[in-house]
Amino acid sequence: MSKCPNHGGHKWRKIWMRVFQVSLVVAFIILLIVLITWAILQPHKPSFTLQDATVYAFNASATPSLLTSTFQVTISSHNPNDNIAIYYDRLDVYATYQDQQITLSTRIPPTYEDTNDVDVWSPFLYGISIPISPYYAAELTQDQSNGYVVVMIRLRGRVRWRVGSFTSGGYHIFVNCPAYITMGSRSTGIAVGNNAVKYQLMQSCSVNV
Repeated sequence: MSKCPNHGGHKWRKIWMRVFQVSLVVAFIILLIVLITWAILQPHKPSFTLQDATVYAFNASATPSLLTSTFQVTISSHNPNDNIAIYYDRLDVYATYQDQQITLSTRIPPTYEDTNDVDVWSPFLYGISIPISPYYAAELTQDQSNGYVVVMIRLRGRVRWRVGSFTSGGYHIFVNCPAYITMGSRSTGIAVGNNAVKYQLMQSCSVNV
C-alpha cells in the first residue's frame, strides 16, 4: 500500500492552521481585555489653563500690513485621570489673531504626565513682520483704539494614553486659549521691564482630542 506523497504537507498545514487559530483567539482575548479595561477606566482628556502672558512687542504697520509680536505665555496642563498617564509626544504652540497665525510655532519638549499630575510650560512666541490681510490690520487698529485685543494661543500635537503597561496609539490634540490683552486706560497689565507688560489671565482653554 503506497503512501500519499502529500501526507506530510497536509499534516504540517493542519498544524500551522491550528497554531494560527489559537494565536487569533489569544489576540482577540487580549484585545477584548484591553477594550474592557479602557471602557471601565474611561480616560478623560487633559485640561489646559493659560496662566499669564507677557507682551514684549505687538506693533502693526498699515502699508504694507505687517505685524510684529513677541509673547511669553505660561500654560499648565492637568491630567485628571486616576489610572491613566499621558504622553505628549509633540506640542506646537503659536498665536493667532482673527484665525490668522501671527507667530512662528514653538515646540514643547516631549513630556510624560503621570496620573493627576500637572505640567507647566513657558514658551516664547515670535512673529517678526508677519504679513496680515488689510482687513485684519484695520480690525486690529480698531481693537487697539478700543483698548481690547483678543489673541488666541493655540497648541497642536499628538498624545498617547498609558494604562499599566499598555500604551495606546497616537491621537491628535487641539487646544485653544484666548488671551485678553487690555491696553491704554483699560490695561490690567503689570510693567515687568522695558516695554514689557505681564497679564495675569488664568483662562481655561478648550481641548479636543
